[in-house]
Amino acid sequence: MATKNWFITGASRGFGREWAIAALERGDKVAATARDTSTLDDLVETYGDALLPLQLDVTDRDADFAAVQQAHQHFGRLDVVVNNAGYGHFGMVEELSESDLRRQMETNLFGAMWVTQAALPLMREQGSGHILQVSSIGGITAFPLVGAYHASKWALEAFSQTLSQEVADFGIKVTLIEPGGFSTDWAGPSASHSEELSAYDDFREKAQQQRAQRTAAAGDPKASAAAVLRLVDADEPPLRCFFGTAPLGIAEQDYESRLSTWREWQDVAELAQG
Repeated sequence: MATKNWFITGASRGFGREWAIAALERGDKVAATARDTSTLDDLVETYGDALLPLQLDVTDRDADFAAVQQAHQHFGRLDVVVNNAGYGHFGMVEELSESDLRRQMETNLFGAMWVTQAALPLMREQGSGHILQVSSIGGITAFPLVGAYHASKWALEAFSQTLSQEVADFGIKVTLIEPGGFSTDWAGPSASHSEELSAYDDFREKAQQQRAQRTAAAGDPKASAAAVLRLVDADEPPLRCFFGTAPLGIAEQDYESRLSTWREWQDVAELAQG
């Protein structure tokens, strides 16, 4: 199998780091971005010139374009672009400040958009490429406390599904990876929180207990590396792929409920038609 050149955002920890290591271990080359590239020093020491560390804040559109261009010039081509950079924000919808919501969207949505836009002309010219968008089970369903996060991931899902249709004729593939709970620091040091309103204290406790139950059997980020390699090596990769055992059941329950409700209220839909 031919060597692939990767561009991975948010490679300092979690999925991004594990996937970078997996790619490097099998002989691929990786441009790995992080806000602090010192977090990649050990990988540079181990893998040498196969790893190109790039300092990047994905909310900076000009910097995104420059980083993608630098990686392309360094390696000669880009085969796989992974939009992994992101974080979780916790807060009831009423508690979200403008800055809370804007920061969440700037990183999780706009960062992925800018990197994607930067890579597309290069992939179109070479007639191939695979863009992996790290979404979430929270990209297709929603739970209390993380409304801003859900909003960012639902939007990521929407533009990526559109994108997949727009670029198929250029030989470019798009895959949305939708993990369930994994043992990353998504809800730990990387997370941010809104100022809490006491009116929600009782409900907040209940919501946090429910979230703890959903994430009790968290997946292993190291194990996810084998799954991502399967995706990038597939001749016809899927538009969407869950990571972890829990998401399929959550999705089935949610979508069955949606279909049931839509059918129940179809007479209202037809009334609106005129």
